[in-house]
Amino acid sequence: QRQLVESGGGLVQPGGSLRLSCVVFGLTLDHYSIGWFRKAPGKEREGVSCISRRAGNPKYEDSVKGRFIISRDLAKNTVYLQMNSLEPEDTGVYSCAASNTGTGYECYNIAGEYDYWGQGTQVTVSS
Repeated sequence: QRQLVESGGGLVQPGGSLRLSCVVFGLTLDHYSIGWFRKAPGKEREGVSCISRRAGNPKYEDSVKGRFIISRDLAKNTVYLQMNSLEPEDTGVYSCAASNTGTGYECYNIAGEYDYWGQGTQVTVSS
């Protein structure tokens, strides 16, 4: 049974940092790319970052490039999203998702590429 469980969200001031975790059950990270998505109130779900199942190649949405870092720990079957220099615009529910489409050497911040989703963790950036 494939499940993804996010954690690490919370309330943080602008300029602060959070580290999100996505623990993956029932699949391995060498077979599934993992993406992070966020949903803000009144906005569509947005791809944030992903890491490919082969070679662990990362990709970032322009709005977070240089501020966020995605990584994975194969032994722990966990993907992390380190979020730095957080802005109010980063507020939303962050979900991780798993994909095994394509060659596996590249991932995409497109929701349709992903088959399995976690429930999400709330990130609020506010003074």
